[in-house]
Amino acid sequence: MSGKGWVLATAAVLLAAGCTSMTPREQGTVSGAAIGAAAGAGIAAISGGSGWTGAAVGGVVGGTVGNIKGKQQQQRGN
Repeated sequence: MSGKGWVLATAAVLLAAGCTSMTPREQGTVSGAAIGAAAGAGIAAISGGSGWTGAAVGGVVGGTVGNIKGKQQQQRGN
C-alpha cells in the first residue's frame, strides 16, 4: 500500500472510532464515506488512476450509500 493509502486507511479508522455519539444515520454516512474513499483510492491506485480522484468519488458514493443504510437502521430502531 502506498503512503497515500496508509493515510486514507488511518483516517477511516479514526473517523469510525469517533462515531460513538452519532445517530445511526450519521454513523452510516461517515463510515460509508471513509470506507468508500479508502476503496476508491485503492482501486484507482491499482488501475493506474489518480488516488485522490478515486478517493473523492468513492467517498461521495460511500457516504450516500451509508446515509441511506443508516436511515433504514434508524427507522427500524424507532
